[in-house]
Amino acid sequence: MVGPDAYLAALVARARGVLGPHLVGAYAAGSLALDAFQPERSDIDVALVTAGPLADTEKDDLVAALRHEAFPVPARGLELVVYTHSAAGSGPPDPAFEVELNTGPGMRFRVSRRPDDRPVVDGSFWYALDRSILSQSHGALLGPPASDVFADVVAEDLRTLLVDALTWWLRQPGDPVDAVLGACRSLVRFRDGDWLDKVAAGQRLLDTGYQPAAVVEGAVAARLGRGTAPPPEAARAFQRAVRAEIRGR
Repeated sequence: MVGPDAYLAALVARARGVLGPHLVGAYAAGSLALDAFQPERSDIDVALVTAGPLADTEKDDLVAALRHEAFPVPARGLELVVYTHSAAGSGPPDPAFEVELNTGPGMRFRVSRRPDDRPVVDGSFWYALDRSILSQSHGALLGPPASDVFADVVAEDLRTLLVDALTWWLRQPGDPVDAVLGACRSLVRFRDGDWLDKVAAGQRLLDTGYQPAAVVEGAVAARLGRGTAPPPEAARAFQRAVRAEIRGR
């Protein structure tokens, strides 16, 4: 199986084959943008940017070219989102995407051809937060640097999005290590303005004297293979405390 770098290069070539000059940028997002990709656990997140809106036939052709059955994903899954150049550069808090594709050997296949296609229960905060991460990234698979293409959301929208994300994650059974470290990443972004990978975010809080520290220390150690995950109850209490701080109460 090819590695992520070769896969990403081939993905861009396939996308260009479908979209031609309408494709103006391609960007590794998520854990790849934060230099935290782990082949055994990470998805491959990609954002494509187009000159303008896509016709439904273009969306369908792009999905056909990039779905796992036609183009095997060398990870659990591919999460691909396409934005217009205008949407990427205006920093909206809403999803604002053209088409979304989830596909891969360990991921349920799903296509959303417009934001209203997504079930409300799945949350709508993902996209603006992903674009916020890209606004701090200088990389590009194709086109200008991501920081030149993606605008960040304004402070009040960011606060709402982070609270919505934490509320959503509190409803999930999930892994307590991911729960704690994901909350650490949200808190560091809120406090310091920086998007960090999850372990780095947890370590920054510890380095600045965050209290109570035990649950963060446990989550960082567990992620690095040096300890045991914190109890689920402690992880949820930590998530609630982070949400309360970001909310301002």
